[in-house]
Parts: sequence; structure tokens; C-alpha cells
Amino acid sequence: MLHTNTRNDELPETVFIVDDDEAVRDSLQWLIETEGYQVRCFEDPEQFLQQLQWPQISVLLLDIRMPKLSGLEVQKILNDRGIPIPTVFITGHGDVTLAVETMKNGAADFLEKPFDEAKIKSLIHQHMAKAKEVAENARLDEHINRLYSKLTARELQVLERIVSGRLNKQIADDLNISIKTVEAHRANIMDKLQVTTVADLLKIALRKSPELAQS
Repeated sequence: MLHTNTRNDELPETVFIVDDDEAVRDSLQWLIETEGYQVRCFEDPEQFLQQLQWPQISVLLLDIRMPKLSGLEVQKILNDRGIPIPTVFITGHGDVTLAVETMKNGAADFLEKPFDEAKIKSLIHQHMAKAKEVAENARLDEHINRLYSKLTARELQVLERIVSGRLNKQIADDLNISIKTVEAHRANIMDKLQVTTVADLLKIALRKSPELAQS
């Protein structure tokens, strides 16, 4: 099956802390760095959004109440950008209702103040494992998109029919081309998508366009 060129274990595991309270940022940074993670802190959520590069192996600790952008607004922006970074919200005692809303919108978890150090460590370890999977999937999708961009419009037509189970003769009839031309397109598709078997070709095509599985 297809692999990206860079392995996830070559990337640092990073915890982003976005909170307008300096004391909270400092205490969380100290605690998390003792667990061996790289930590980056932001007082301004807009600065965090500007500097965030994706994909990467990372977990976000995000304050739910901030003066410029609320945690919910930051979450919505990340969701709109299609950035599924595992997010743990930092909440106060009166924020349980908001915390429930963040979970409905895809948050990984939430932490209530005052913090339990053991709970923080457990959540970071748990969600960093998920972050590795999320980052690998995002990088693989990016790689597949780059490979797909090499296909011509005709090759995409042929590929769609291959995935739907059409034989070479049927594809030739569908597109009003010769069987030899279909065979040439198939070879080019395999080469451009960097696969050697039809099984791997199907895996890539169905990952790129899951709806093809229903056709």
C-alpha cells in the first residue's frame, strides 16, 4: 500500500496551549514538558491560528473563554478549515454547558479548573496517540491528492470505471476508444499513483472518493 515519504516518528510531538492567562500557560507548559513533549504557548488565539501548520502530531489545550476569540470560535475555525487536531478544552466551574457543546462539535475532552496533574498527563498521552493517527491520515490524503493531480481527465474517467468493476472492453465501449488505449491508460494510472497491483489501486481510489464504493 501507498506510504508517505516522511514518517510520523520524525516529527516532534507538540502540545499547543492557547490561553490568555499567563499563569495557566506557564503551569501547564512546565507540567507537560516534564512528560517529554514539545510545548508552544499562545496568549492570542488569532496568532495560534496564523502560525498553525497542518498536518503535524499535536494536541491542543484551548481555553473556552478568551477576550478576542472564544474557544468555541477557534474550534469552529479549525473545523471549517478541516483541521482535526485533537482538542482538550480548559473550562471553569460554570462552563459545563459550553463544554458539552464543544464535545458535540468534535472536542476530544475538557479539563476543569483547578487542574488535576495526573488527569492532564493521562489526557495528553491518550490524545497524542490519536494525534499520530490523525496526522498520518492527513499526510496520506495530501500525498494521494498530489498523485491524483498528475492524472489526466481521460485517466480519471478510466479509473472511475476500473473501480466500478468495468472490464477493459466495457471501458473502451463506454469511452469510444480502443482496448489498447484503455490498457495504456491503465498502465499510466498505475505508474502515476505509484501502485503495482489493482488491489492497491482500488484502496487509493476508494480513499480518495469513498462514494465510488457505492457505484
